[in-house]
This record gives sequence, C-alpha cells and structure tokens, in this order.
Amino acid sequence: MTADKPLRADAQRKRDALLATAREVFDAGGFFDLRFDDFARLAGVGTGTLYRHFPTREALAEAVYHGEVAALCVRARELQATLPAAEALATFLRGMVDHMHAHQGLARTLATLMAAGSGALAEGGQALEEAVTDLVAAAVKDGTARDDVDAGAIMMALHGIGAAHDRPNWRTEADGVITLVLDGLRRPPAREGSG
Repeated sequence: MTADKPLRADAQRKRDALLATAREVFDAGGFFDLRFDDFARLAGVGTGTLYRHFPTREALAEAVYHGEVAALCVRARELQATLPAAEALATFLRGMVDHMHAHQGLARTLATLMAAGSGALAEGGQALEEAVTDLVAAAVKDGTARDDVDAGAIMMALHGIGAAHDRPNWRTEADGVITLVLDGLRRPPAREGSG
C-alpha cells in the first residue's frame, strides 16, 4: 500500500512542521479556536499539504497523540535499560506527571476527541499500559515491588491525575499521588520470626 511507503524528505519535513505547530497550539490551549486551514499557515506549508497528511482536525490531533505516546514508550524502555528497576519505574511515573503538566492543552483536546468517539486514546492507553507493565514486572522480578498490583491500577491512578488537572494545587497533589502509588508498590522488608 502507498500509505506504508516512507515519505520523501521534503514531505516528511512538512509533516513534521504540521505536527510541531499542532503541539504548540495544543500547549497554548487553542486547538479548537483556529480554523483548520490556519495550521497550514502557521506551519509554513500549503493547505493542500495539510489535507494530504491530515484530512481532518481529528486526524492531526491523533497523530500528535500517537507521537507523544511513542516518545513516552521509548523513554520507558530507555529507563528500564539504564536504571535499577524501582528507580526506572519511579522516574517514569514522575515523568508522566511532568508530561501532563507540560501538555495540559493536549489533554483537554484529547478529552474532547474521546467524547467524540476517537479510538486513538484507547490504542495509546494500551501502549502506555504495556510500557508500565514492563517496568512493574522488572521491579517485581528484582524484589523491589509487590507482585499483587498490576499496571492497570497504576494506569487508573494516572488517569485520575490527568482528569483532575483543573484543581488549584494539581501539581503538588499529583506528585503526592505518585508518591502514594510508589509507596504502595514497594515490597515490605521480609520479617524475621514474629514470635
């Protein structure tokens, strides 16, 4: 299929410019305030290029989201390869809070798209859950995490953090939730005899 062919260098550059522009607009919180054609003007490309790569506003938003998820999954693998398991998990979860904080506009836009029935969020959520599953499994294997909590519970906590982003002390509270999650995951030290 032609869709699977790699893009020519100039076409890839234009696509990347559109995605970078969309990320900036997301972060500024104005994704739905612009006419769709304005993304082409802001990215310095023609409207034909915009529609060739992203036929709808939703397609553009989903592409940005998929890019963010891919980067987060790569980050999870890098952490797992370079840090002790418990530290890799903690660093990734705290990094997720940093990401949510830096990209609140993206989160709001995605919530709107989810309400409209976009399937991109489910796919991205599954990829992130697999990354968290791998991090937790490594921590369980090296004995630093309990083996009775799965990644789904952690993802629920992350979803709750994201859904509460309008709270006035969101960042402090979000960091506190991650601390609770990490404390809850930690395997308690083995007890000597109890009697």
